[in-house]
Amino acid sequence: MKRILFFSISILTLSLLSCGAALNLVSREVKLNDSNSTPINHNIWTDLLQKHVKSSGVDYQGFIDDSTSFNKYLGLLESSLPNEKNWSRDEQFAYWINAYNAFTVKLIIDHYPTKSIKDIKKGVPFVNSVWDIKFIKIEDQKLDLNNIEHGILRKKYADPRLHFAINCASISCPALLNEAYVAEKLDMQLQEAGIAFLNDNLKNKIDSKNPKLSPIFSWFKSDFTKGQSLIEFVNQFIDEPIAESAKVSKTDYDWNLNDIKD
Repeated sequence: MKRILFFSISILTLSLLSCGAALNLVSREVKLNDSNSTPINHNIWTDLLQKHVKSSGVDYQGFIDDSTSFNKYLGLLESSLPNEKNWSRDEQFAYWINAYNAFTVKLIIDHYPTKSIKDIKKGVPFVNSVWDIKFIKIEDQKLDLNNIEHGILRKKYADPRLHFAINCASISCPALLNEAYVAEKLDMQLQEAGIAFLNDNLKNKIDSKNPKLSPIFSWFKSDFTKGQSLIEFVNQFIDEPIAESAKVSKTDYDWNLNDIKD
């Protein structure tokens, strides 16, 4: 009887999780209202990144100390919803990458100190996690980080290199670039972000026969394999090509905060 009850509860739990996940995927759809905004300048963000981002991580206390400038940049983001009338595709794309990264930093410093971004909200994966907190307001849109990543960046721009550009405030994430993404050199920045990430031996172990890749390539495999194999995609960013016959495995993912303290 106990086994039957346990089995029934397990099935019910899985069903609820499945329903929740389905509902959450729907909730990530974003319908951006019309706006008359014009493209913003990201120089403040570049200045902040160059001061507080290093090869070893992010100085979150530095962002707290620089709150006046940081809040000014967040204000620019919040008052300027990208639109098709006045913004080019790359201006919109760069804006949303910068917005994701800047609001992730805000989320961390609002709860600082924290050991991991996941400790801010211990929800159910794909249902109600920290990435589902609606703390972002851009003009009349209330958004969470999942809305930006899945409802806007992945859906609208469909460039798998975006996964190398957005930073989840964790040690195993692709590094936060120490300058803003901008339309004029966006393609180059995305390419360089991919090269840096794939050749980071702490996050990927490149071997021609037995490579170990970041779990990011499993989580978003469909993004990387449109019209090509995963290995073909990865080989665009590394010097020694991986053989198509190679057995690919995963590295471990470290969710500890990518914090540095001077």
